[in-house]
Amino acid sequence: MTVLRRRILAGATTGMLTTAAKRAGAVIILDGTWRLEGGAPGQEGAGFRAHMALANQPQFAAVIPLSDDEGQNWGAASGTWIGNVAGRGFVLTAAHVFHPDGAADDYVYRTPGGSLRQGTEVVFHPFYNWKDSERTGYDLAIVRLDGAVDDAGPPPALYAGDREDGARIVIVGYGTRGIGSTGERPEFNTLPGKAAAENTVDEVMAAVLPPPAAADAGNWLGVTLRREDEGAGWLDGILGSGDSGGSAWLRAGGEWAIAGVNANGTGDTYGAQSYFARVSGVREWLESIVPGLRFVT
Repeated sequence: MTVLRRRILAGATTGMLTTAAKRAGAVIILDGTWRLEGGAPGQEGAGFRAHMALANQPQFAAVIPLSDDEGQNWGAASGTWIGNVAGRGFVLTAAHVFHPDGAADDYVYRTPGGSLRQGTEVVFHPFYNWKDSERTGYDLAIVRLDGAVDDAGPPPALYAGDREDGARIVIVGYGTRGIGSTGERPEFNTLPGKAAAENTVDEVMAAVLPPPAAADAGNWLGVTLRREDEGAGWLDGILGSGDSGGSAWLRAGGEWAIAGVNANGTGDTYGAQSYFARVSGVREWLESIVPGLRFVT
């Protein structure tokens, strides 16, 4: 359904979320899938193998990890390489992973082949104001790297259509993992790498232009973590913590395309929701920074 306002996040204030809401992260999956994949006491990380295999399919190779400690640990945030221009790679991520006065070199960026890149410039979407109740749909940043990315295959397509409502998407990123009954726990993170989950878009808010001063400006997609007996699919999930800036993908024109950027959510257990900045609503901004992007509908 198309809604007019994201209710749960409506009370957020500058620099923080309500107690019900949290920053987006790696996937929270179904208990049943986790158990059938091998998750058990002492083997908690094994239950995410199917979700890791999904994330590592070649069409999602452009999703990369960010490190805020010079590469000692990965998964502080995520991003997606969207192309090279004049020998420099460009990474699409979430603005909120930076402070308002943050810089591109706050992170190190690791390419799919393991090369480390430094950021040289970051551009935040001009409508984003670090207030999630108002500007989730514009929680976007583009980072220019100090070199090209040449180990991720061809640049991915970006979605420019308007058929996200009811679509099945795949959300991909790095970070903390969890299951629907308990949420995130450290013991789920024994296997390094990215993970992914599927879900069905059940909320869409179109952009409100010009953006209102103290209300939701729209331009976002939402999904909900449902239980198996509520119709959830085998690989369904939502976002947790550490995956902000990763991407949501849907099938369009016979290929996978980036439809959203992982922004925030309301929790990490059953019934919680995750939200994504909508790529189709910011096409002109993207093209103004990274010429030559390929869009599909």
